[in-house]
Amino acid sequence: MLRFLGLERFDKRLNVGLLELITSKQRRVAFLLTYFALMRHAETEWNREKRVQGQQDAPLTSSGRQQARRWGCALARHQLDCMVTSDLGRATHTATLINHSLVLPCSLEPRLREQDWGSWSGSKLSDLLNTNELKVQEKLGWDFRPVDGESRREVLQRSRQALMDIAQQMRGNRILVITHGGVIRCLLYRLCGRRFLPDEPALIKPYRLHWLSYNGEGFKVYRLNEEI
Repeated sequence: MLRFLGLERFDKRLNVGLLELITSKQRRVAFLLTYFALMRHAETEWNREKRVQGQQDAPLTSSGRQQARRWGCALARHQLDCMVTSDLGRATHTATLINHSLVLPCSLEPRLREQDWGSWSGSKLSDLLNTNELKVQEKLGWDFRPVDGESRREVLQRSRQALMDIAQQMRGNRILVITHGGVIRCLLYRLCGRRFLPDEPALIKPYRLHWLSYNGEGFKVYRLNEEI
């Protein structure tokens, strides 16, 4: 009967059309942008003392705790979907205080830890700046590596892969990332073509929000230095 009425051909066209519609929808989902809002943890005791923290930890100052609570209220306007944080204590404490206001699903990601500064961890910056060893390392740009620590290239590799993995699991979401200054600089400097040399002007302002987008193939800088 379908063949007699000419409906068999129509039925085939309908099926093809539906298949194309489904494929088109899948393609749009596949390229749905994921947004990452990167921010550094709140102020710690070692930040105040101007000591290198690396992967060692120091507690948040009283001002840092107040700072994080204010951020929680301010970040509500961004309609964030979830939060990911470095597993170091200063980052998780910041995330906890922020989340009193946001109440977002939150997960830990060790690959978002600060650069490992090896035997220089805990040192005062003023003392390190007087050493020839630091001056030599600073001229190496991306290959800068503290004694017994990790290079900036290694930080970039692990943190970038962490965000890519997160994007695959949370495609299309707006994700708040609580991490560290060294991680943020590595991610942004690579996208902005920086050489990581001392003579380059500052790109990142402290305690600001920095946005990246990810389309399934690569990252782009969406917005830098947004006031929180």
